[in-house]
Amino acid sequence: MTSARPGRPLPRRPHAAQGALLVALLLVALNLRGPITALAPVVDRLGADLGLTPASAGLLTGVPVLCFAALTPLAAVALARAGTTRMLAAALLAILAGTLLRSFGGTTGAFVGTVVLGAAITVGNVGVPLVIGRDFPTRVPRVMGLYSAVMNAGAALTTLGTAPLAALVGWRWALVSWGALTVVALAAWARVHARAAGTTATRPAAGDAVPDAGAAGAATPTPAAPTAPVRVLRRRVTWLLVVAFAGQASAYMGVTAWLPSVLRDEAGLGRAAAGAGAAVFQVLGVVGSLVVPPLLARRGVSPRAVVLGITACWLSLPLGLLLAPAGWPLWSVLAGLAQAANFVVVFTVVATVAGSAAAARRMSATVQTLGYAVAAATPSVLGAVHEATGGWTAPLLVVAGLLTAMSVTHTTAAGALRRR
Repeated sequence: MTSARPGRPLPRRPHAAQGALLVALLLVALNLRGPITALAPVVDRLGADLGLTPASAGLLTGVPVLCFAALTPLAAVALARAGTTRMLAAALLAILAGTLLRSFGGTTGAFVGTVVLGAAITVGNVGVPLVIGRDFPTRVPRVMGLYSAVMNAGAALTTLGTAPLAALVGWRWALVSWGALTVVALAAWARVHARAAGTTATRPAAGDAVPDAGAAGAATPTPAAPTAPVRVLRRRVTWLLVVAFAGQASAYMGVTAWLPSVLRDEAGLGRAAAGAGAAVFQVLGVVGSLVVPPLLARRGVSPRAVVLGITACWLSLPLGLLLAPAGWPLWSVLAGLAQAANFVVVFTVVATVAGSAAAARRMSATVQTLGYAVAAATPSVLGAVHEATGGWTAPLLVVAGLLTAMSVTHTTAAGALRRR
């Protein structure tokens, strides 16, 4: 599947340069979920130290997602004006600053730092897929799968490692220690683009393409002739994907925020074991991200059947924890595979059915903005429901309801893949 782009195609990077760019890009992706998921294993300690209720503590997980919803349009404008290279570098610096502020700024700093983290990660959410579409146009599903896999790996790493680190150095330094991943990503991103800029300066692209200061070495194609306005909001598939992604993102953020607590209370696990159990959910996402793209590409495989299989695996977690909490390892494995696979399918549908690069950008922005707006409230709502009911039955039923709505709309939207 090739992304549509206006004007002449961009000059292809040499193999080695593309490989270096991919590594740097994946290191950036490693930091786009980990800072959020790192909080879940120590959220009760943070809440106790800062005097927060469960609903307020859940809000610290929900705020970044609210930023995804509110700031996605602004991030897209900033990336268009300043370029992906500068904006992704700035995002990594902001992730580092937000991590420090969240840990050492007291109650106010915790919320302000979380907002900074959310704004920075929003830039990454928008910017990384843009780079994938621009620099890997013939490998979008595969690279998108790698992108999703690495995000899940980062989430798994921080979910698994934060509780043991907190036992050694306290929750504040445990959260800050993950800033080392941000520093590595920033160094790799700066290095690969410094090399690309040097190459561009000595060997400019042929023809009328000129270097893009924001893309650091990629050339800007000749502008295409004006086209008709892109009206993605009038398309039924857009709204199906909005509901599907809202269910996906809400369930993911709710489970990410509270699964360690559920495993402690319902399955009787200790703090470290609960963190490790929740990490299984994130780790298996790496596998799910890599399995789905080739599965969708196979002849004779129904996309709707793939979505139904994903939904069944996803639903096994809330329903399994309600009916057989002792089977949590199996439920975590199945749901872990499903949550990342579903993310890849949603944005594969967007890229496939949009029809043009402009339509894909607008459809993706609409799906992310509205979907994340719903997801932002989920951790806090689940925390409030848990506090009101004194247990996890009602919160788990809420997650099951979100996944059911996702199943109906996503199955319908995925039918568009079969017609192509």
